[in-house]
Amino acid sequence: MPLLAPVIATTLRADARRNRDKVLAAAVRVFAEEGLDAHLERIAKEAGVGSATLYRNFPTREALIEAVYRNEVAQLCDAVPDLLDEKPPHEALRAWTRLFLDYVTAKFGMADALRAIAAAGSNPYGHSREMIQAAITTLMDACAAAGTIRADISPTDMGAALEGIALTSAGPEHRERAERLLDLTLDGLKARS
Repeated sequence: MPLLAPVIATTLRADARRNRDKVLAAAVRVFAEEGLDAHLERIAKEAGVGSATLYRNFPTREALIEAVYRNEVAQLCDAVPDLLDEKPPHEALRAWTRLFLDYVTAKFGMADALRAIAAAGSNPYGHSREMIQAAITTLMDACAAAGTIRADISPTDMGAALEGIALTSAGPEHRERAERLLDLTLDGLKARS
């Protein structure tokens, strides 16, 4: 079961939902390549849809950026059940922290735009902190039930550690360092024999 309600309205037709998803995926790629000032027409072309379809779903650049961010959070959080189905809990937690780094790297490139959107009165972050904390809690509860992590570390502590790693190692040029810090953190979580 997903940790998060779908980011898109359930009233969208299947083809409209597919087009919206294509636009979001293309926007992530184009923004990563060209920055947030990339032409929206290029995003529409990359998505294989017309500009009218893009603007029908996202009437402004800010609406698109906010939707991309919310979609990235949803994908991050919704990955938890699949990871737990596919891997032992501690490996699922390790894999999820790598996805968290991917999310932070994408968010890092959008930080200025997200701050501008927030300053204009919108709340692009919405419930993202709570959703991410719920994902961490689910993973840590599974690890605790399996006896693979220490009982004296809370999901809130783990969330703070992840935020600290993200703040000190944000950006693709610091990925190797961030992964080392994650490994240190995860090794510190292991239950003592």
